[in-house]
Amino acid sequence: MNIYRSLNEITKYIEDHLEEDVSYVALARILGTNEYTMKRIFSLLTGIGLSEYIRKRRLSCAGFDLCGGKWKIIDLAVKYRYENATSFSRAFEHFHGVKPSEVDTDTALKNFPRIVFQEDVFIPTSMKYEIVSYPEFNLYGKGISTDNAHIAMDAPQFFYEFEKKYYDKYGSVPFGMITYDTEREESRCYYCLYDREAEGMERIYIPSSKWLKFQISSQNAKEIHDVSQQFYHEFLPSCKFNLRELPELEYYHDGVTDFLVAID
Repeated sequence: MNIYRSLNEITKYIEDHLEEDVSYVALARILGTNEYTMKRIFSLLTGIGLSEYIRKRRLSCAGFDLCGGKWKIIDLAVKYRYENATSFSRAFEHFHGVKPSEVDTDTALKNFPRIVFQEDVFIPTSMKYEIVSYPEFNLYGKGISTDNAHIAMDAPQFFYEFEKKYYDKYGSVPFGMITYDTEREESRCYYCLYDREAEGMERIYIPSSKWLKFQISSQNAKEIHDVSQQFYHEFLPSCKFNLRELPELEYYHDGVTDFLVAID
């Protein structure tokens, strides 16, 4: 499967349904995954959450409509699936920097174009993996909020500060964890975690699950990030696994890292 051809089909479907409710079921069917996996792939390969992409495309098109001078604000609100003119006007001003009532043919507006992917064939790098099962367990730690664009910098900085603060009491940090916001797909949280109770730290419950395990012969943050990107860009789109709505885990031990992704 050419993942980029399928993603172009997804953005084409969205273009054809900007004035309707976009069916995430239909989008997942195009990609051959469940909805959660489809949203994860789209977000990580584009750098923007699916719902945010649809919102920006609608507001961009609304700007062109208003410049044409033939639309009332309430009609555009209905056209682009807003509940009322007030919520549409608020979103329009936030996106374009000007109220829709103030737009004329000379107003400078923002354009957010459809994403189109290059479909060039490439030869992916092979990835060795195992499927493992773990019973439920608890982890204990703290986290930070970040996003797609900044996690590669934020995570190692937080890890360094966290381990420096707690090393004398609890030792080396054995686990890292990344959670995904299902409402704002570009948002992430990164956690540093211990596998035993730690005073003042949040308890994270991990239910029993099957996991894809990729062992990285390093604990270097860049190498871990590169494997994560390779997983989403190359491995996941070409495999038959659906993801579970569970965090990604990184298990640091014996000089290596196990990168773990939960699957159905």
